[in-house]
Amino acid sequence: MAGGLAQTYRRFGEVDARRISPLYERVAVALSESPEALRAIETVPARRRHPTLILAALHHLVLSGQAPELAAAYAAGDGDAAAGAAIGALLRGIGSVVDIATRRRARADETGHHAVLYPAIAEAARRAGANAVGLIDVGCSAGFNLDVDRVDISYGNGQSLGDPSSAVRVPCSIVGGRRVPALPLPEVVARVGVDVDPLDVTDADDARWLRACLAPDQRERAARLEAELALAASAPPLLLRGDAVEVLPEAFAKVPSDALPVVTTTWALSSLSLQSRLRFLHRLDEAATGRAVAWVSAEGVGVAPSIPTFGDRHASGHSIIGLALFDQSALRAEAVGRCWSRGSMLAWLA
Repeated sequence: MAGGLAQTYRRFGEVDARRISPLYERVAVALSESPEALRAIETVPARRRHPTLILAALHHLVLSGQAPELAAAYAAGDGDAAAGAAIGALLRGIGSVVDIATRRRARADETGHHAVLYPAIAEAARRAGANAVGLIDVGCSAGFNLDVDRVDISYGNGQSLGDPSSAVRVPCSIVGGRRVPALPLPEVVARVGVDVDPLDVTDADDARWLRACLAPDQRERAARLEAELALAASAPPLLLRGDAVEVLPEAFAKVPSDALPVVTTTWALSSLSLQSRLRFLHRLDEAATGRAVAWVSAEGVGVAPSIPTFGDRHASGHSIIGLALFDQSALRAEAVGRCWSRGSMLAWLA
């Protein structure tokens, strides 16, 4: 077992972390070379031993003041010192690491989703003739997607959408020559997040965990996260805990009857079985018996049921932006664009 675990950590350091975090590259490789560290990691439940989760758990110890040597190495950007300190912190704090890794999931909350969601939600409202929308984000984590109208989005072609006074600034590159629709977003009258384990940004430990899921040398992303946390905390969304298929009826009930419910999913459906995805689609269809319902998705090619794929191949390196409108059980579904890197690059095609 240790041999396979060592390979996992070495590969993570030399391939995945190398692109984003020199510190994590060095720490992951050091863990892969330490028999003591690997034996400690093996005390974590098997499905919870992935480097992203263990490194986040160690970072959580740093942020909570439980690993001062590792904190100092991270602050100095010293990879060699961090490698040794991480092994020491893991061995001394393995009980805490096991607890954190067992009850938490690695999170990758990104403000970049807004650049994809904003034009698609605005287009859905236009097609439905809606003057107000209620946002329901499935797989919401901390609910950042629900602030889509409260951020400043700038596209590489000079276009901008959202609130130019916002402290949350979201850049997005444009692929191809087509401009995104310059439509205003109607008033947002409800913000509802649905997740099996939602994070409350007003809870200190939940917010600390979001910070811990970033590598300590990802300073630009950390600054964006702080701005997003502050924005979300200023008007926290309603968070519903549970399976999306089961909780969606309750979420729809939170949207006023004169507003268009817009369900959003961003890379949330791939964790569901095909049967569950089809049940999710059925829930949207059921909700549309009394009023129109929209669904805006950014999912891998072929993941979102009913959304066309432009004939693209699975695992092609990009995702499909889908827009579906349910009106009295009539479904109109369209692929409106492609995006890359979790929304940091967008090709609008509708």
